[in-house]
Amino acid sequence: MKKIKPAGLMVLILCISLFANRIHAQDMATDSASLSEKEKSIIIISSFAAKGGLIQLKSALNEGLDAGLTINEIKEMLVQLYAYTGFPRSLNALGNLMAVLEERKKRGINDSAGREPFPYPPGKNMLQAGTENQTKLTGRTFEGGIFEFAPAIDQFLKEHLFGAIFSRDNLDWKTREIVTIAALAAMEGVESQLRSHYAVGIYNGLTSSQLSELVTIVETNVNTQRGIIAREVLQSLLDDKPYNSIMLPDNLIFPRGEKITNNNFIGNAYLYQMIMPDSLNPTMVGCVTFEPGARSNWHRHPGGQILVIVDGTGYYQEQGSPKRIIKKGESIKCPPNIPHWHGASKKEQLIQIAITNNQNGPTVWLQPVTEEEYRSPGQK
Repeated sequence: MKKIKPAGLMVLILCISLFANRIHAQDMATDSASLSEKEKSIIIISSFAAKGGLIQLKSALNEGLDAGLTINEIKEMLVQLYAYTGFPRSLNALGNLMAVLEERKKRGINDSAGREPFPYPPGKNMLQAGTENQTKLTGRTFEGGIFEFAPAIDQFLKEHLFGAIFSRDNLDWKTREIVTIAALAAMEGVESQLRSHYAVGIYNGLTSSQLSELVTIVETNVNTQRGIIAREVLQSLLDDKPYNSIMLPDNLIFPRGEKITNNNFIGNAYLYQMIMPDSLNPTMVGCVTFEPGARSNWHRHPGGQILVIVDGTGYYQEQGSPKRIIKKGESIKCPPNIPHWHGASKKEQLIQIAITNNQNGPTVWLQPVTEEEYRSPGQK
């Protein structure tokens, strides 16, 4: 197997990512299965264990056991996390699990223990086993860079993580990557490692739709900001582009949601669908985030629309009227069937709640907003 000798860790991570992305592109179309209920529980447990949120972890552990996770599966997850979150949070999480199991036993719930891992392969030390496991897990061998700068970290990674932990077979490697990715997605400042493990997860059978689902679970159940950043990191890998860190407001109320991929917007815009219309109520409510410079096309709503600006600065314009500046705290009534557009300013994002009455029909999309229209002076 070919060896890679990168100049630094980022080159190493990029090599893994590019290789895994090629495998992913070949296999993704045939595997669109959603995550199982057990896998969803694994994500929430791992995320709260990584964040140190013991109150939320208690609830997640109960839900995971109810979903069918065995005691030994959860113990194995929390033991593995010491390598990514440190011993203190791993030990705290295990202590939390002990307390949860005791409470459930008092309530007459006897949870399945599950099987213990089989013994380690005979005739190999942990360094040998770890080197082999690391190579199989990633499809590569690693030398140089940070491993040459600090050989001890290479030894400990191979002996402790890939040897002692990944040789334990009561969790498969795909599941172990779900544990790791969920933990890293919930932690701050580990975006390069998260991107690398996305790639390793893909190499071990996770699909882009499953990873997107994982991120959505983190965003909606654990931490909105961490979920948004995790999605940006995932998208950078799938687009085969470098990840550029993003600044998010500290007071986010709603998740960012999914990136809008149709042709009705210019720039990057995201939709978190809050309320869908039904036979009893024709109103649709969604939170839309426009990155700086992003905007909608011209469009009209047969039943009208109300916009509530919850963060940032942007623009709103009705046909035949000047463009106006809109800011956090303002609300706008868009009259029925009047063409208009709205979006972020050049330097700030815009977050809006869009309340749309679909009783008289859906939104009618029109032509894109030209650069001249967008850059014309705003009315104060």
